[in-house]
Amino acid sequence: QVQLVESGGGLVQAGGSLRLSCAASGGMFSVAMAWFRQAPGKEREFVATISWRGRSTSYAESVKGRFTISRDNAKNTLYLQMNSLKPEDTAVYYCAAGPILSTEKSDFRSWGQGTQVTVSS
Repeated sequence: QVQLVESGGGLVQAGGSLRLSCAASGGMFSVAMAWFRQAPGKEREFVATISWRGRSTSYAESVKGRFTISRDNAKNTLYLQMNSLKPEDTAVYYCAAGPILSTEKSDFRSWGQGTQVTVSS
C-alpha cells in the first residue's frame, strides 16, 4: 500500500498562489492519484485527479483554470499548483492514490494526513 505525506499548505491572501506536494513511499507505479479537500463542517470533495502516466487529468468545476495537478513518478511526488486562490478554497487538502482514474472518494485506497490551506480575504 502506498504511504502519502502532504506538504506545502499555509496561509495566503486571496489572489495568491501555493503549491502542494505529496510524497509517496511504497511506489506510485500504475496508480492514479488525486487531491481532495475538506472545509470545516463540509464533506470531503474532489479537487483534481491524474492518471499514472499523467496523460489524463480531471478537475472540479470550482478550480478549473486555477489549479493544475501534476506528478513526477521518478520522484514519487504529486503536486497541486493553486493560483488565484479564493477564501472558499480554505480547507484541509488530502492526496489520495488508487487503481483507477476517478473523482469518487471510494475509489481511492490510500490517503495522506492532509495539509491546511487558509486563504484570507
